[in-house]
Amino acid sequence: MSEVQANLLYTKEHEWVQKLSETKVRVGITHFAQDQLGDIVFVELPKVGASITAEESIGSVESVKTVSDIFSPISGKVTAVNLSLETSPELVNSAPFGEGWIVEAEVSGPEALEGLLTADEYASYIGND
Repeated sequence: MSEVQANLLYTKEHEWVQKLSETKVRVGITHFAQDQLGDIVFVELPKVGASITAEESIGSVESVKTVSDIFSPISGKVTAVNLSLETSPELVNSAPFGEGWIVEAEVSGPEALEGLLTADEYASYIGND
């Protein structure tokens, strides 16, 4: 059974969003996603300062099985990337909700989080209920 954290929002593409402030969020891939991918060997990160658009690719995760795009759950601007993933991409496997986060971003506006799934909705979506 995949871990789903109650304090986060989710996408159907298996990214999670943690609201850090009214204008800032942290994004990563879910426990379910990393489990499906298998051992992650490389993470392609966006550049700090890059504009991002909801539902568009902001990077990729490469595992021993496949390469998968990371889709931005929000529109806004990248304010930080997790540089630890450049040397330790396996953090996405071992701590997808912690040290394995991907980016932090400034959201384009208060409506940026609309349409994301609650933890209960996401759990139901992945058959975790």
